[in-house]
Amino acid sequence: MMLHYLQPAKLQSKKIVFEDVFSARDPATLEHLKELSSRRRVIEESINQSSFITEAIAREMSGGLTSHCLRDLQKLEQYLPLLENLIFHVDLVCSNHRVLRWILELQIRWSSALSSSSLFNLRGPKFFQIDNLRYELGMTLYLYAALLRERAIEILPADLVQSATLFREASGVFQHLANEVFPSLQSAQSVERPLEATPSMCTVMSIICLAEAQAVTIRKAEEKGTTVGLLAKLHYGITELLGEATAIVYSNTKEYKDISSSFLFFIGDFLSCLH
Repeated sequence: MMLHYLQPAKLQSKKIVFEDVFSARDPATLEHLKELSSRRRVIEESINQSSFITEAIAREMSGGLTSHCLRDLQKLEQYLPLLENLIFHVDLVCSNHRVLRWILELQIRWSSALSSSSLFNLRGPKFFQIDNLRYELGMTLYLYAALLRERAIEILPADLVQSATLFREASGVFQHLANEVFPSLQSAQSVERPLEATPSMCTVMSIICLAEAQAVTIRKAEEKGTTVGLLAKLHYGITELLGEATAIVYSNTKEYKDISSSFLFFIGDFLSCLH
């Protein structure tokens, strides 16, 4: 029943060096900006596959983590609090024209893992720029949620309970993006954005993760010898969730005109596995 579709985590981003753009009035602020850039750089190198660090060194730097997915999650967990702290302080002076110019100069650019124009571009992925720190926060959180989902798939054969928990955690992060983070970017309606940066796509991903958590629950129930009637209800629950996700996609044809066919096939195949 479980289909291992890992494409949502295949994002890329262009380099950002915060201290080259933001003016620091004191050494402490400069150090904070340098640490922010440093934490982001290791994420950039990993997702862009531009790191020259060997597997052994990467494992040692992470404290012994053998999973590449876990190492990336660790990097994101170290970067996100620093980014949120920057956003907090920028919000205090949001009307300052100099600060707005600095954000513009950051050139925050991310690719899409769900867009057909990015997947089949011979010159490399298409990058989308939005001059807003919450775009950076949102895409970083999206990557975090996608990697939580990938980790859930990774440990599925060994730990069904933990796998289901991670699927639900990923669903929660996607829903947070849909409700709290990306709606704040809606003022930039005319700016082209990746599908990942839309509230509706985050809702779809949240629903898919819930369906996957339910599928893992069914597998666990089957191991326990749960009755056929209860299993049928669990299967029906997945069908309803995927039907809801499909309805969102096909009711937003303008927004989803560039969606990857492989993503649509994944939802369709997931539904087919239930029948």
